Amino acid sequence: MAPAPPLCLLRIAGDKKHPLMYKWCYYVSMARRPRQVFANERNAIRSRGGMVRMSDALRLGINRKTFYAMRDAGVLERLSRGLFRLRGLPPLGSPDLVTTAKRVPEGVICLVSALSFHELTTQVPHEVDVAIERGKKNPPRIDYPPVRVFKFSGAAFRQGIEVHKIDDVPVHIYSAEKTIADSFKFRNKLGMDVVLEALRLWRRRPRRDVEKLLQHARHCRVERVVRPYLEALQ
Repeated sequence: MAPAPPLCLLRIAGDKKHPLMYKWCYYVSMARRPRQVFANERNAIRSRGGMVRMSDALRLGINRKTFYAMRDAGVLERLSRGLFRLRGLPPLGSPDLVTTAKRVPEGVICLVSALSFHELTTQVPHEVDVAIERGKKNPPRIDYPPVRVFKFSGAAFRQGIEVHKIDDVPVHIYSAEKTIADSFKFRNKLGMDVVLEALRLWRRRPRRDVEKLLQHARHCRVERVVRPYLEALQ
């Protein structure tokens, strides 16, 4: 036998004039509706890669009540504060990068996170490194994944950005050459062992652009630092 509903809910349900009556009935009825009822909404969200924020839902024509009802019914699962994904989709291959890209759309994945993406480090990132342009407002607070924010300016921010499709989501990531130049610039934070390992792994690649690396190093004002290490590895 199912447990009896709380007395307070019985009082609300029994009072048709209670201000919470219709709101409570709406959420209960929507939460109990089968998932097929949300077929149109699911298709709309799936067309955006399966992930959605409230602002995205409103643009898709999904009102707030329906959005919350989908969440309460288990149709949507929470990835991070304000970010949801359709339940039942294949697991994300890179959930940290994808979540950060959705929460900080104006940011660019950089430093250790970019080195890891380009397979230029054996380090396991414990947080996502993301660059934002200096002068822009700080990104929203993200409860998960942990994010480390760096502020770049001018060409140091705008140059070397690549867009990679990860789990059907476009993610902005600095190129391998740009990331190595940035690593030299932030060598005191990362440690020279991380920087030199990245440079050695990059040198082994058949496709590498030395001139691009030096160009990015020039923008980051570390060309004089990079050249001796680069020549020593030739």
